[in-house]
Amino acid sequence: MPMNRPVVVGVDGSPSSLAAAEHAARAAQLRSRPLLLVHGYLHPFGYGVPLNPYEIGVPAPSEEAQKMMERTAAELGERWPGLAVEARQVAGGPGATLIEESRRAELVVVGSRGRGGFAGLLLGSVGAQVAAHAHCPVLVVRPDEQPIPVDGPVLVGVDGSESSDLAVSVGADEAALRDVPLVLVHVVATDGGRTVPEEIEESQAAHQAEAVRLLADASAVVRARHPDLVVREHPVRAAGAAQGLIEASGAAALLVVGTRGRAGFAGLLLGSVSQAAIQHAHCPVLVAHPVS
Repeated sequence: MPMNRPVVVGVDGSPSSLAAAEHAARAAQLRSRPLLLVHGYLHPFGYGVPLNPYEIGVPAPSEEAQKMMERTAAELGERWPGLAVEARQVAGGPGATLIEESRRAELVVVGSRGRGGFAGLLLGSVGAQVAAHAHCPVLVVRPDEQPIPVDGPVLVGVDGSESSDLAVSVGADEAALRDVPLVLVHVVATDGGRTVPEEIEESQAAHQAEAVRLLADASAVVRARHPDLVVREHPVRAAGAAQGLIEASGAAALLVVGTRGRAGFAGLLLGSVSQAAIQHAHCPVLVAHPVS
């Protein structure tokens, strides 16, 4: 992988994007990579203009946005000495722009909701688009996640799928970078505390044994690659995988999820557990896409 791949962050001046830029600066410094601030802008007429596009031409970058980008770059440069920061405006929708930039990136960072977002949505359309379609890992940050949590462990959901194996690998690298423990979590579904027939109890015992095996296998792979990393195995009982991960994320600095788990439909780019985790986790969420 080329050593000059930057950490890319989408910036539009909103509190959410500025929080994301702060996380991106820290991620870039940890990785010894440059930071690229990107602002995707659309033609003021929008799409579907009944005019010849060659007459309109490519829109010029907005002077106001350029100043915002330069100010953000300068402030980050002051707060993170030695970090190389570049700012660029790109003609195009913010989601499509970040997905294209992700082809050449080490990591893409997005805020949960930008300027065009509806207040009721926990994750805006741009964040959802990039989390699903990027060509490298994506870090999703919510605006209330400042100051940056640095001391907590990195948490990874484990279910034995290919996507989860990648999440474990990405999570282990991230924990090693941050010098914090890695916590591997497998969620065992509960019966909600009701009295259950004996055969269901046996089935639950089998699931518990499967959880222990899955976690031990994942842990062995991590320890082979990172012998000095503190690795904890944590079977969690909850109503469902998403709920278990979201509850466990309260004590973490980062939650790492795969794009699609065992129960995922092949056509979905982002499984329901990952989507729920991105929307509701109590810490930033890293979606482990393979770098293409």
